[in-house]
Amino acid sequence: MMTPLLSDAGRARLDSIVRPGVLCVFDFDGTLAPIVPQPNQACLPAPVLTRLVALQQVTRVAILTGRSLVDIGPRLQFKADFLVGNHGLEGLPQSPPDIRSFQQMCRLWREDLAQAFTGGQLADPGIMLEDKLISLSVHYRHAAHHEQVEPALRAVFGRLNPAPRIIGGKYVFNLLPPTAGDKGTAFDQLMRHSGAPSALYVGDDVTDEDVFKLDRPNLLSIRIGQSQYSSAEFFLRRHVDIVHLLDTLIERLAGQAGSRALASTIAASAASAASAATGPAAGNNDNTGLRTLNE
Repeated sequence: MMTPLLSDAGRARLDSIVRPGVLCVFDFDGTLAPIVPQPNQACLPAPVLTRLVALQQVTRVAILTGRSLVDIGPRLQFKADFLVGNHGLEGLPQSPPDIRSFQQMCRLWREDLAQAFTGGQLADPGIMLEDKLISLSVHYRHAAHHEQVEPALRAVFGRLNPAPRIIGGKYVFNLLPPTAGDKGTAFDQLMRHSGAPSALYVGDDVTDEDVFKLDRPNLLSIRIGQSQYSSAEFFLRRHVDIVHLLDTLIERLAGQAGSRALASTIAASAASAASAATGPAAGNNDNTGLRTLNE
């Protein structure tokens, strides 16, 4: 059962993990960026961006996302120390060497899915196919009848050849090559590559459970939103609480004596850098982007 991070137990766990050299790893959608109606609308709210830049001055920051690197790069508006996309298929030294075969698989799946989406209940404008070249995502948040569309989609996926590895999410199915790993295997590779003595991981969705369930004493796992089905150790109640977590990390890592003053200096510097940032939706990067989950 998950425990609130903002508790005595949570603070004690932070004390044990958040030490010099800790690697801070974040999911993007629903974690750093709020859930939005359309995937292409996602961006970092300015308060989050400011603090990520500040955090990067005291430790290394990694982004582990299901988005492709081409997609996620411009949305971040800062250069993370490690940027891992497509559930680990991109951005790691051990990334799969058979990219061409993965692309060919996705082309075949895309053709079959396009045909399946032309008739019946799957001919729904609320279903969107996202092509990430070496993986596919099928979004159905705006489908007319979720309870009917979901089993229909699973049935179609079951007829694809070769059979994809399917990772579910919030109104999305991610289709990966059958030999692909997941965020859990990607996280393990990231830890080996970085040489970090400890890490924390923050996520919000089914795809993040592959990290949450890892048996690593040096990993602090945090979920955005409480769930009785999650393997995460701790949770933050709302997406907006990510700002408080980032402030806590900055203050702790800035050092004990005089940490508040140093953290304030770092934050001011980061704010200046963030004000010059540009991105696909930079004009929307204000506090209004910090919406709670399920709004």
